[in-house]
Amino acid sequence: MAVIGYARVSTVEQNLDLQLSALKEAGAVRTYADQGVSGTATERPELTRALDRLESGDVLTVWKLDRLGRNTRHVLEVVEELRKREVGFRSVTEGLDTNGPMGTAMLTIMAAFAQLERDTMVERTRAGLAVAALNNRHGGRPRKVDDAAAARAASLKAKGLSASDIGKMLGVSRATVYRYLAG
Repeated sequence: MAVIGYARVSTVEQNLDLQLSALKEAGAVRTYADQGVSGTATERPELTRALDRLESGDVLTVWKLDRLGRNTRHVLEVVEELRKREVGFRSVTEGLDTNGPMGTAMLTIMAAFAQLERDTMVERTRAGLAVAALNNRHGGRPRKVDDAAAARAASLKAKGLSASDIGKMLGVSRATVYRYLAG
């Protein structure tokens, strides 16, 4: 029997240290870690490697349930596949352990709440973006060229100036000039 750890962070800037430390403390003899991979992504190379490595009697251990996935169905499918292979599952933070019916029932409930939390967050974000759009505020990077500068770029292009020269005059790149001339 071996404890195999799995850790994941969604962005490259995030740090795995907390998870790796907790998994080591939980007895993980080997830990697989995906960095810069969303929990909603079904293709997670290190998770696949960890699952392939597991044998009967092993325990897949994660720091927190949402590290395995944010989608309840996917989490439960993974855990069911582990059960069929006689592999245990443990989540350190929530104290979940699938050894026994109570652990499996709690896992199902916790996975449902993890997905509810994610769905609520996505819903709030969409609502906030909709309200911002109604107030003529749009997300994303600020425009480099305002309407007046875009009109000036078109005028300069009509006079025969190159995109590079227009970019130098407006203080933007040639690609930005092309983008505003096309749009």
